Amino acid sequence: MADALLLPRRFLAPSTAPASSSSSSPPSRGALSPGSPRRARVAASHPRPRRLAGLKVHAAVPESGEQPKWWEKNAGPNMIDIHSTQEFLDALRDAGDRLVIVEFYGTWCGSCRALFPRLCRTALENPDILFLKVNFDENKPMCKRLNVKVLPFFHFYRGADGQLEAFSCSLAKFQKLKDAIAVHNTARCSIGPPAGIGDVDLLDSASPQEKPAEASSR
Repeated sequence: MADALLLPRRFLAPSTAPASSSSSSPPSRGALSPGSPRRARVAASHPRPRRLAGLKVHAAVPESGEQPKWWEKNAGPNMIDIHSTQEFLDALRDAGDRLVIVEFYGTWCGSCRALFPRLCRTALENPDILFLKVNFDENKPMCKRLNVKVLPFFHFYRGADGQLEAFSCSLAKFQKLKDAIAVHNTARCSIGPPAGIGDVDLLDSASPQEKPAEASSR
């Protein structure tokens, strides 16, 4: 025991003090204490990415796997796709005295595609008007009998008055469509059954001479 007391201090066994006492020792060179100004500057220059607890971020993917094509989109319940002559006649009959606006379009028509978003907004702004979409390529015989020669083309119908107006309208001339709505969408009383589409017999089995429709540039 006496020999041990005479040994230099550096040869003595390491202290058996609790490990917690080591926390009071000064930090090594280069280390940053939790509250040091330098640590705050480093943290500010290297911000940690924010984490959402319990949430996983995924890319938004449509359930069906693909978006609907532009002509397949509808503005609401007052915009209806027409796939046959009989559907067209039934829609006019069921509309009663409502104003009906029919758009004749082609899926390949650039003017139709450019105008379509404005038409959808107009349908949302006028829920009392019925909008019918007629695909030219699906209904060529009917479109020929209705004298549709350029796309997009519009017909206006209303109750006992039958067909009110027919004209071509591109996006650049969309005000023409709005003006026609202002003229024809007025309150009135029905005086009889719907007049239909005029003298044209759409259910005639004889096929008219086929000519391709043209896209409107006006």
